[in-house]
Amino acid sequence: MGKLWTFITQVHSLSGPGLTLLYPLYASVIAMESTSKLDDEQWLAYWILFSFLSLMEMLLQPILEWIPIWYDVKLLFVAWLVLPQFQGAAFLYERFVREQIKKYRGTVRDDHDHDHHHKPPIANKGKTKFVQFIIPKKVGDSFTI
Repeated sequence: MGKLWTFITQVHSLSGPGLTLLYPLYASVIAMESTSKLDDEQWLAYWILFSFLSLMEMLLQPILEWIPIWYDVKLLFVAWLVLPQFQGAAFLYERFVREQIKKYRGTVRDDHDHDHHHKPPIANKGKTKFVQFIIPKKVGDSFTI
């Protein structure tokens, strides 16, 4: 029984990185090479949600240490996000994240508009402010920041 338990523990430990990183990385590369945009959206949504989950996990680590089943719950949640049968990442993005973006950004691209060169005016304004912040200004014979 000891060897079986050790084997189960090792599989359980390796399933996290495999499910959260290795399979999504592979699927993202395949999606980039395909002509469909739906799989691109699924994997971009996954990476957005996974990044948010990782950030929240880092911030809430002292609390999560007291929840013994946290790792298992996280694995089940990530499996729901990742597995193509569920496409949970795309669902959560469409249902919640896109609504928040609409609130703070004004409008989000139309579902049928895939023109990546057309930026909304708000995005251009933010980019202009960032560039103005980064590029030093010339005052007289010297530059200031």
